[in-house]
Amino acid sequence: MSKQLQITLKRSLIGRPESQRVTVRTLGLRKLHQTVVHNDVPSIRGMINQVSHLVEVKEV
Repeated sequence: MSKQLQITLKRSLIGRPESQRVTVRTLGLRKLHQTVVHNDVPSIRGMINQVSHLVEVKEV
């Protein structure tokens, strides 16, 4: 079974560049403190790296 990542939005998107807003929305996060689970694949890791200052990641 592949590893999964639990991603939680911890910081607000107010005042952030549009590219960061789109990345967070693509990850499936809409509200503050919302958590989603994704498979640990390179594309998801790349998106997390772009917005690492806004999200918290845990391996499940």
